[in-house]
Amino acid sequence: MEWWKFVIVIVVSYLIGNISFARILSKHKKKDITKQGSGNPGTMNMLRTFGFGMGLLTLLLDASKGVLAALLGLLLFGGAGCPVTFMGLQASPTAMMGMYIGGLSVVLGHNFPVFYGFKGGKGVACIFGVYLVASPICVAICFVFAFIYLYVFDYAAVASFIFLTVLTFLEAQKVKGNLVVTLLLFCLYFMTVYAHRANFRRLLVGKENKANLRKSLKKIYTKKEIKAEQKEIKTEIKNDKHEEIG
Repeated sequence: MEWWKFVIVIVVSYLIGNISFARILSKHKKKDITKQGSGNPGTMNMLRTFGFGMGLLTLLLDASKGVLAALLGLLLFGGAGCPVTFMGLQASPTAMMGMYIGGLSVVLGHNFPVFYGFKGGKGVACIFGVYLVASPICVAICFVFAFIYLYVFDYAAVASFIFLTVLTFLEAQKVKGNLVVTLLLFCLYFMTVYAHRANFRRLLVGKENKANLRKSLKKIYTKKEIKAEQKEIKTEIKNDKHEEIG
């Protein structure tokens, strides 16, 4: 097994993880997300600060980092011989290892970015992207349940914990017998749990920040209603002018 492949996957994936979309998007809004709300440059803080649209965009962009890193490892170490498939591509145990090495590296880059003084996010969206490559159907199902939980109970840390726990154990069952991949999976899992340690402490004392999805979605709906009303008024004014001319 060529050592240079490991170097490429680890270095490139780590650098991909360093891209902080939350910081970039908040800068576009003339604010610094690290000085807003919880200070975390991630999906939930973006949602609380700027609303559902920006939160969703941050989630998708951060997840794309996980997808890219996982695909890089999967394709660079690619091979046949394993029943696990993605888009028709058979993944050997070696390819699976490459995929999760890429995943672990991108999360490290996201959580501890060298370009931002090693102060990053918590890695949930990146792991979401990694698992999206490995098990897209399982991810979709778990995401729906996590979203419903968050919508009803508002606690993002608990939703993330449930989402990651279920997916990690499902993946561990799928790669049963491959010790290296199993260890990589649980490294990903415990690294993210560690990143949420402050959230769990706040949960225990009842001081955890809430992410009110209902409120955020209501704001979007209200904005749409206002825009629709403004459009109607403009149309009516335009029609009145035409009638006056006629």
